[in-house]
Amino acid sequence: MPATVIDGKLQSERVAERVKTLASELNLQTGKKPGLAVVLVGDDAASQVYVGAKTRKAAECGFHSVQHTLPSDTTEDQLAELVDQLNADPTIHGILVQLPLPDGINAPRIIQSISAEKDVDGFHFLNVGMVGVGEFANAFVPCTPAGAMLLIEQIHGRDLSGLNAVVVGRSNIVGKPMANLLIAHNATVTVAHSRTKDLPGTVRQADIVVAAVGRPHLVKGDWLKPGATVIDVGINRVPAPDKGENKFRLVGDVDYAEAAQVAGAITPVPGGVGPMTISLLMANTLVSAYREAGLPKPSFSLDK
Repeated sequence: MPATVIDGKLQSERVAERVKTLASELNLQTGKKPGLAVVLVGDDAASQVYVGAKTRKAAECGFHSVQHTLPSDTTEDQLAELVDQLNADPTIHGILVQLPLPDGINAPRIIQSISAEKDVDGFHFLNVGMVGVGEFANAFVPCTPAGAMLLIEQIHGRDLSGLNAVVVGRSNIVGKPMANLLIAHNATVTVAHSRTKDLPGTVRQADIVVAAVGRPHLVKGDWLKPGATVIDVGINRVPAPDKGENKFRLVGDVDYAEAAQVAGAITPVPGGVGPMTISLLMANTLVSAYREAGLPKPSFSLDK
């Protein structure tokens, strides 16, 4: 029986609608709007697409949305000065500096200069540390693992007791925080990676598989335990000669055609985790605005 397809577009719109409603309520109570500032340096085509999508979604949610587009010859000090201005701006609750940054700019310095209270990407060391010790109530969790976790909740609920989860990938942005979230939900978690002995065998033990390595179609159908839930975080551009010369298509880290015949539930690429990432960015920005107003932190659980 083919796997249930986990519709990330649908669930992301549910999150976005809740964000929009809560943003309106905040405005009625306080006269303020959540403010998101997105900073783009240079002319990277993919970054322009991502930034445009984030800016549009913020406007749709009723936010005070600001986009700063800087030339590629912007210096590190000039960028740092802009971040300092945004840190001090009371109308801005979330700051996002789009990566990658041009050569010559020290990205870690810039990211760590963003106020932890406005670090809605969840990359500041204070937020990383709080996620690492399970202080989720006070931390900003990186948007991609936070969105993936909501999709897992749709299938299994919030309590994952007795379930084995394997996270394939150990990045600071996805793999490590994803493991921490799964542990917090009582799953038994293994973090696997390129140095893991018998990677297929390790994945085969999992009731929940999260693939986040950036290698197209790495995870095959015969790597999966029948009925497993598969969350594919990968977004890879691969040649698509059937679509024309120099054309590409987006595929995940999981061989979807094979995996869908074995898994119990699976996210597609595109249309799975990707849309959730942007909606969770909006959710984090809203949370920042609620905190600044002294109001209780909203919940965005999709638990069935």
